[in-house]
Amino acid sequence: LKLITDNFPTVQLLVTGSSSFELQDKLNEPLTGRKFEYHLYPISTAELFNSQGLLGVRQTLEQRLIYGSYPDIINHADDAKELLANLAGSYLYKDLLSLESVRRPVLLGKLLTALALQVCSEVSYNELAQTVGTDNKTVEKYIDLLEKCYIVFRLNGFNRNLRTELKKGKKIYFYDNGIRNAILQNFAPLSLRQDTGALWENFIISERIKTNQYSGRYANSYFWRTTQQQEIDYIEECDGQFTVFEMKWNPRRANTQFPSSFLNAYDVKETAVITPDNWIDWVM
Repeated sequence: LKLITDNFPTVQLLVTGSSSFELQDKLNEPLTGRKFEYHLYPISTAELFNSQGLLGVRQTLEQRLIYGSYPDIINHADDAKELLANLAGSYLYKDLLSLESVRRPVLLGKLLTALALQVCSEVSYNELAQTVGTDNKTVEKYIDLLEKCYIVFRLNGFNRNLRTELKKGKKIYFYDNGIRNAILQNFAPLSLRQDTGALWENFIISERIKTNQYSGRYANSYFWRTTQQQEIDYIEECDGQFTVFEMKWNPRRANTQFPSSFLNAYDVKETAVITPDNWIDWVM
């Protein structure tokens, strides 16, 4: 959601997705210089802590990794599959397809499936286009719309000083794990999954974005990789300093060594390996 207010008592609530586009199209009065936009994401860990306490946050971790954090899903956990199927269907397809620029529902479904399968991995628009049977420009246009509707978000590869840094890399993440799993129709428990590491990375990065947004912390977000296959899962740049993150679902693999080439080249304020043992400290 975007909450837009001005100096008058009128409050306009814009719902992301096609509804936001429709409402924005109907706003005739420009709000330049006197508006405030508030992005309301799926329920954050801090919000869940405020309502359920620390025990509730810990106990619902696996539930949120699989079924996500939309309010109706959290409040009606027993009906999560049915609710997500309806949400994914109506929200991802009906609302998006109401936009004039989206004319191929089958193609959109294929693209969402491809993005869900490649979550946390680098993506190529050319490869995606070949996979779903279209051209690069159409893939880029559809992904741009999915971003504007707050279904996915993009991380670009960070590059500044090192010649070996990949300069055109990008990853696509989902704002909500439940939507991603609904697209794939896979709600298996973590013990039976092969993608737990990807779910963990997607979850933590989306939670960091919520935390930064709600706390007013302005940070640029990236991932990092070199031609020598050195990589960092997630980087935040704030006021010229960097915090670098690795996500490890298995705490026994948490002794990660961050690439010295990055640490020596940039002003790194802090490094963090986020596991199920310490994740709460980084998302509230």
